[in-house]
Amino acid sequence: MRLEEFSFWIAALFIVAGFCILILAVFGTYRFNYVLNRMHAAAMGDTLGIGSILIGIMILNGFDFITLKVLFILVFLWCASPVSSHLISRLEVTTNKELEKKCEVERE
Repeated sequence: MRLEEFSFWIAALFIVAGFCILILAVFGTYRFNYVLNRMHAAAMGDTLGIGSILIGIMILNGFDFITLKVLFILVFLWCASPVSSHLISRLEVTTNKELEKKCEVERE
């Protein structure tokens, strides 16, 4: 097996895995009832699914300037998605008074 064929199959594996992760994230977003659970599924799909697809694209493209751009996009997404999800979930926790009542009942 030549290097080009091997890199193609590795890239295809990353891209297919990324699409499967994104499909599972969509499934989880519709399956869960509570907003924080839905947001967790969506954030994991963004970070891991899109990351896997971008890594597959980088492997397919080889090393050049476009790959460097895709790497910067990947780093930005890995930094921005978890931070934005954390801030949105923190806002939900601080503004939802019913959540505090629910947590107090579960602790007792």
